[in-house]
Amino acid sequence: MKVAVIGCGYVGTSTSIAFAMYDHTVVAIDNDMGKIKKLKQAVLPFYEAGMEETLQKLVKDGTLSFTTDMKEAITQCDVLFIAVGTPSSSDGSADLSHVEEVAQQIGKTMESYKVVVIKSTVPIGTCDKIKKIIKNELEKRRLALSFDLVSNPEFLREGKALYDALHPERIVIGCDTKKAQKIMQELYKDIKTNILFVSNKDAEMIKYASNVFLATKISFINELARICEKIGANIIQVAKGMGMDSRIGSQFLQAGIGYGGSCFPKDIKALLTLASENGNPLHILQAVASVNQTQTDWFMEKVQKAIGPLSGKRIAVLGLTFKPETDDIREAPSLKIIDYLIKEKAFITAYDPKGVEHVKKLYPAIHYTFTPLEALQKADAALLVTEWKEIVNIDWQNAKHIMSQPFVFDGRNALNSSEMLTFGYHYVGVGTPHA
Repeated sequence: MKVAVIGCGYVGTSTSIAFAMYDHTVVAIDNDMGKIKKLKQAVLPFYEAGMEETLQKLVKDGTLSFTTDMKEAITQCDVLFIAVGTPSSSDGSADLSHVEEVAQQIGKTMESYKVVVIKSTVPIGTCDKIKKIIKNELEKRRLALSFDLVSNPEFLREGKALYDALHPERIVIGCDTKKAQKIMQELYKDIKTNILFVSNKDAEMIKYASNVFLATKISFINELARICEKIGANIIQVAKGMGMDSRIGSQFLQAGIGYGGSCFPKDIKALLTLASENGNPLHILQAVASVNQTQTDWFMEKVQKAIGPLSGKRIAVLGLTFKPETDDIREAPSLKIIDYLIKEKAFITAYDPKGVEHVKKLYPAIHYTFTPLEALQKADAALLVTEWKEIVNIDWQNAKHIMSQPFVFDGRNALNSSEMLTFGYHYVGVGTPHA
């Protein structure tokens, strides 16, 4: 099939590559000429391990192409995926301006039947809104063309996006007609997984519900970690025991310094706003957001309690991205920690394998290093913020000798606490009895 993917961000590019690998002819469109130039040269505009090599092969084969010409792509392709950004507005609602602009362009351009698929994460009811926009543009042109509007939310994990796109645990498709359902089945025919066909509103809600439930598990275990520290229980063992119950599962029960990234914070804000607008506040979700917002402050208060006032102290921040294997710093806990340290007048050294250039634009005065050991030189304390293997696998036994004071605060419980204590560190985890 001929597929157009409009939007070459993380989701759009990953989706384009996956469909091209399943032998569809894919053209990806973006109005950012610099981004398109890079992609035409098979250079990813973001970091995702292993994806660039696949991109190079697909571009060389001609299976996947990139353009800024949306009109031509809309005209030539049968299925049009909308994968543009939906950032948070100032009031917490999802900003749909980019989605609406694309819908207008589709209505102004299409000359035959199309399946328009919304891949972007959008509030419930957006498909109905976009359908009206396209119809309105067609009416202005005095055309009675038919089209179908489909919701097909993405469930990609950053760092594993290509694998998830090629081997999804499930595919959720919201559509209203048998014709659209048949086309979507053809599009996904080579992917062996469960496909759930629902209404558009159901599909939109499934995406939000999935993300906020995972965020709820994270905030639950983080709040539980706080009480574990008070009573001397070990949250690592507690989570392990909980996760052995198949009704609960072990995923997203790792205590730490909170979730970040482009999805969880944004989607929680959007759903809370939607609930408020409909007079149905979501109290549990409000608590989830509150716990996450305060988790880094709670962690930093432990740092201050252990080493005293931070003013003038040299603090090594190890890890800047919101999770390993990505260069994404959106809503990363590291940014809150850096703000805290700056406010307390600490001297900051920072290391991250992929996130430095992005953080440097926000905090140019921080001292960035090329290796984690450089960041630890003469440090009064090390804060493990992102569990990159380059950080976890430091020679911690010898690293102690280059630090001014042997304080390590593990915000991800990624290190072996017993081993760190044996090395002579004052080791503080999250929700563990050594804190």
